[in-house]
Amino acid sequence: MYRHLIEADELRRWMEEGRRLAVADCRYELAHPRAGRRKYEEDHLPGAVYFDMGKDLAGPKGEHGGRHPLPAADELAAKLGAAGIDEETWVVAYDDDGAMACRFWWLLRYLGHDQVKVLNGGYPAWKAKGFPTTADVPAPERRVFTPRPRRDWVVDVTGVKERLNDPDVLLLDSREWRRYIGEVEPIDKVAGHIPGARSFFWQDNLQEDGRFRPPAELAERFRRVIGERSPKEVIVYCGSGITACPNILALGEAGVENVKLYAGSWSDWSSYPDLPVATGEE
Repeated sequence: MYRHLIEADELRRWMEEGRRLAVADCRYELAHPRAGRRKYEEDHLPGAVYFDMGKDLAGPKGEHGGRHPLPAADELAAKLGAAGIDEETWVVAYDDDGAMACRFWWLLRYLGHDQVKVLNGGYPAWKAKGFPTTADVPAPERRVFTPRPRRDWVVDVTGVKERLNDPDVLLLDSREWRRYIGEVEPIDKVAGHIPGARSFFWQDNLQEDGRFRPPAELAERFRRVIGERSPKEVIVYCGSGITACPNILALGEAGVENVKLYAGSWSDWSSYPDLPVATGEE
């Protein structure tokens, strides 16, 4: 049913079959950066290696570029190789709610590695099945991960500015509605959204049990947002380039192609005082 997601039952079968597999635990809380590692140390999937959103899946923060810039390709490649990942390895990422695992999923694909999936429903779905967990920290065989960045998958602030009035480009804002309309802004300097962007809250892709909606439902959700418009290019952003990634995965499941990430997202856009800002529903 899914292209980029894997169910807990299927992942268990992969493990039992002895498939060449690496599992990435990406649990992380933005407000409590060490919480994810503490959860990993308590228990995790057998063989899972921990990847820290702040330290492994993002680069150093600067004046511009957003709160979670993309990590340097060679640095992330070294960490992936240390986790036993090379071009022949299947990878499954999981977390608690889908956002961080999708960031990992997107980064691997951005680096040219398509053999990666996200555990649908995350760690809660695995535990709900009563499948085994462990506190043991694995020692994977080190491999060589060769990055092949797909740089055309990323748009920077200049690229977004150049596309603002292009009718063939659709901007999707992944944040909650109140942040999109500028009613609240708990993190960034300015409230509102990029002019012309449509609201596409990432959590609306999920069902009550935390699993992604079926592809047909995701496709219908996208159609409701765009109406009669048929964009040639879709650019997705959020607060800092994390929760945009589950939207990108959902669009992939819906069959939407040519989707790019504005990696710096609103935290980058709002760092430039001269850039236009929209509020309300427009």
